[in-house]
Amino acid sequence: MAVTPTTGRTISVEINGTTYEREVPASRLLVHFLRDDLDLTGTHVGCDTGSCGACTVQLDGQAVKSCSVLAVQAHGTSVRTVEGLAGKDGELNALQRSFHEHHGLQCGYCTPGMLMSATALLESNPQPTEHDVKIALQGNICRCTGYWNIIEAVVAAGQGGAA
Repeated sequence: MAVTPTTGRTISVEINGTTYEREVPASRLLVHFLRDDLDLTGTHVGCDTGSCGACTVQLDGQAVKSCSVLAVQAHGTSVRTVEGLAGKDGELNALQRSFHEHHGLQCGYCTPGMLMSATALLESNPQPTEHDVKIALQGNICRCTGYWNIIEAVVAAGQGGAA
């Protein structure tokens, strides 16, 4: 990895199945690398403090808040963003359909982070209880839905309830 004091570092990271190699400033946050450098704007910037969860992505399969990870820390890893959830043909996955069917989104600002946190949960626990969902989503803030429809959507997706 090339390191220069003025320009930063060259990183290589796989994002949604595509490998990107870019030079980034050492202080560039992963959320800004995704949005500004790669134009993957599905990951939202909410608070820049790690409190709201709108920027949640999966880093090597773990849900992380991309506003609290430097882009250089993602070197050599695999990142999945909300853009990587739908099928190759653009068809929504079961969780995305369940969010739609259960009205688990309103303004949509928190939705990408909720989907990424819920995806991590469903990959580790395919049939979560309401309690499991509440624990998994506790780092994500929604100001519109009151959470109940989101919780129902995740539980239903785990039970195969999204057709």
